[in-house]
Amino acid sequence: MLDSLIDNLLQKIARIADALDGYAEKLVFSFADIDSYKKVSRNLRLIGIDYREWEEESMRRFASRLSWLNRDNWNYSLATCAERIDLSEYGIEHNRCVDPELISRLAPNDAVLRNFLYNVKTDCGQRKACGCVLSKDIGAYNTCPHGCLYCYANTSPVSASANFHQHLSNPLIDAII
Repeated sequence: MLDSLIDNLLQKIARIADALDGYAEKLVFSFADIDSYKKVSRNLRLIGIDYREWEEESMRRFASRLSWLNRDNWNYSLATCAERIDLSEYGIEHNRCVDPELISRLAPNDAVLRNFLYNVKTDCGQRKACGCVLSKDIGAYNTCPHGCLYCYANTSPVSASANFHQHLSNPLIDAII
């Protein structure tokens, strides 16, 4: 059963990796921590989705197979985001989504940005293993009308839809939703 779930996930990753081949250099992933997000686990239980948390053995099996697939097909740099598990034996490093080294490399001539990136602390509002630098979220909780069940940012589809429509009446707000 676990192998078929991993196969399914790897097929999805392969479709994305194929489409991005030549346009991206790194594949960053995270294992879903459903129990850490009470709204998400509640939403999934309410509609009868039986989820399971990732265990170390399944993370290692996935990492091994992803690493093998990557070597044979794309040669992306593989990295995890906000994960405590060490997967370096599979060529997978720890990473961060808001990465000061990557941002500096992409904007090498912006001295103000570089100074900010190297003097700012990590974002303490994130998961414990997160290494992202402090950043401003451009979205707002309870505002996305798409109703994704795995979304941690919406309390309910009804309140999100109402807040989204309220936002439409104030287009000058400094958030993107």
